[in-house]
Amino acid sequence: MDLTKRDVREITMSKDIKKQKLLDDVKDEKPVKSKILTLPILIIGFLVVVFGAYMLYAMTHKHVTSKTETSTVKTSINSEKASSSTKKYVAGKDYKVTYSNTNLIDKATIQKGLKASYLTDINDLMNADQQTGSNMAKIEVYYNKDKNLLVERLFKNGYSGNQDSARVVYDISQGKIPDNGADTDSHYLDLPLVYTWEKLTK
Repeated sequence: MDLTKRDVREITMSKDIKKQKLLDDVKDEKPVKSKILTLPILIIGFLVVVFGAYMLYAMTHKHVTSKTETSTVKTSINSEKASSSTKKYVAGKDYKVTYSNTNLIDKATIQKGLKASYLTDINDLMNADQQTGSNMAKIEVYYNKDKNLLVERLFKNGYSGNQDSARVVYDISQGKIPDNGADTDSHYLDLPLVYTWEKLTK
């Protein structure tokens, strides 16, 4: 069979057309496949973001709630302490405070000296527990005018005679307890008594 140039061209062209068509079909399939693969990745990515946001919110919310609960507990404990310190012990019934020789020194200065020695908390003074309280029966404060000192004599529960359990000196000029204790053994002798705190209830 004789083939003309035209026939050869038509056969070649039809082959090229078929080939091109196949290439076009393959090209059309690739985006579909990539779209199919991309969709699950997008879904997984979305779920990870949502889950992460939820976890972050949950952790933050729990932390805030925990802080609030702790704050509430602390507040209630502080309230209990405050109410117990103001209601539990009554002056004149449970303990007695006496200021003597008020012409020599003012009450505010005496209170500063007691505060520096941690002797102003009535709850603590009345607390007879050796580990948590001061366990005091009596406190006497003497005024040394020459050296501008307050000498505090502390009597623990169970003391006998006039024997104090401890002695603290407060230097009024310095506004503190001296580092050397200011020779506490002799400073109260023959000094005027300016303050007494006594526990009345046993």
